[in-house]
Amino acid sequence: MKHKLLIVGAAGRMGKRLLALAANSESFKISGAVDIEEHQDLGKDSGLLAGCEATEVSLTSGYPSGADVTVDFSQPGAVDLTTDYCIKNKCPLVMGTTGLSEDQKQEIENASKIIPVVYATNMSVGMNVLFNLVGNVAGMLGDDYDVEIIEQHHRLKKDAPSGTALTLAEHICKATNQKFPDCLVHGRQGKDALREKGTIGMHAVRAGDITGVHSIAFTTLGEMVELKHTAHSRDTFARGALRAAGWIIGKKSGLYSMADVLGIK
Repeated sequence: MKHKLLIVGAAGRMGKRLLALAANSESFKISGAVDIEEHQDLGKDSGLLAGCEATEVSLTSGYPSGADVTVDFSQPGAVDLTTDYCIKNKCPLVMGTTGLSEDQKQEIENASKIIPVVYATNMSVGMNVLFNLVGNVAGMLGDDYDVEIIEQHHRLKKDAPSGTALTLAEHICKATNQKFPDCLVHGRQGKDALREKGTIGMHAVRAGDITGVHSIAFTTLGEMVELKHTAHSRDTFARGALRAAGWIIGKKSGLYSMADVLGIK
């Protein structure tokens, strides 16, 4: 039996890929496709909007009931509506929206006391393996190595640095007992911009149609160790989100990560 899937942010770049992959999935049936009230495509068939076969589910601004699981890849402004819907309908939630405020993150944590929630800044399987690796590498190399994080995304991405880059920094800080986010230096400018010991450099590139490139350089006198992840298409994030959506159905209330979904220790 296919699980009924509600997608929030369905008319966005990620939403359309979720629609297309879910519509062709053996595991899911699209039960709702939601976007903002003023979106020009409201009322259109969500499948045709995503470039696949018709789903007979129209894009709406309201949240239809009856979903088995909700996936949200929208904008931070929709967090309240999505969490309220999921709590009211006892619907598991996969939240992939980035750029959230601390209050919004707290709201997701509060919701997880009532429903199961997977929250991740990046749903890619490969990136979540990298999240695990980067802390281990930082811990092994020690504080003699300078750390620089460079993230690259398309020209339309709103938040900077990316949620993924911040999560990488969090893992490094946890492994090296540095205070996050106080140790971050966002770019450098001026005639006196020497690197300070115990800091992590954070650099954001916005250009063209780059899907997502994250690299972490651990550098000391004489050598550099570099870890890098390149997303070739948004499908890698969509597949990870759908994997999380299938996994979370039937789980007890709680806040889960992609590491939980993937069984990464």
